[in-house]
Amino acid sequence: MTIAQSSPLGITSLPDHTQLPDSDGTFVKNFQEHPQSILLTDSIKPTLEQLHPDGQYTIGQDCGIYWRLTDPPEKGAESPDWFYVPNVPPSLDGQFRRSYVLWQEFIPPLIALEFVSGDGSEERDRTPLSQIGQDRQKPGKFWVYEQIIRPAFYGIYEVQRASVEVYHLIENHYELVQANERGHYPIEPMGVEVGIWQGRYGNVELPWLRWWDREGNLLLTGEERAAVERQRAETERQRAEQAELELQQERQRAERLAELLRSQGINPEEL
Repeated sequence: MTIAQSSPLGITSLPDHTQLPDSDGTFVKNFQEHPQSILLTDSIKPTLEQLHPDGQYTIGQDCGIYWRLTDPPEKGAESPDWFYVPNVPPSLDGQFRRSYVLWQEFIPPLIALEFVSGDGSEERDRTPLSQIGQDRQKPGKFWVYEQIIRPAFYGIYEVQRASVEVYHLIENHYELVQANERGHYPIEPMGVEVGIWQGRYGNVELPWLRWWDREGNLLLTGEERAAVERQRAETERQRAEQAELELQQERQRAERLAELLRSQGINPEEL
């Protein structure tokens, strides 16, 4: 594949998302990554729809973010396990993006999340581009996010440690965000918090990475919202049945009292 192509004017143009690989050819690191990404996306969608009533945002799940031209092209990309970009169209030229190309899009992600599978050293690697050589083909992932891709927030989630580190880009470098009183990390532009939730999602009990609103209410998935609605409907049904039962019991008491009065020669309707 050709990295750059010539225009009719002889000017070399940069490739777009249709001309760059949509995969780096590596396997997903473990079975937990896919449901974790779905959990984050499913639960945040109602919030993003409120933030973007025009629908102008995109979410990437293990998709490449291209930041420089290399050969092969995959060396010039990072693939966050999950990221969100505000104020961009969800598709380009009538088709979903194959990747997110910074020289085509210009707007960086607001947040990028990495799910650690090893010891976390790869996600925290700050080796700059100036130090790569024959024995090293790519700069450190942390350095690329901080200095080149520059998402406002960068999170490193470790399921084995039941922890997440969140960094905020301030004056061109990442500063570690401190957890609030709930143990969550505020992402103010989104109006949410991110943190660890111990529970069952799908058929697996794990410390999952999840969202909460500013008041500390867990943002639910569509399935969880449906379950809450079913429980609410069931509670209302039981309440209605109880009210009907109490009404019937009151009618029976009134009828027995009327019969007693009639047996004593008293017309209850004249009382």
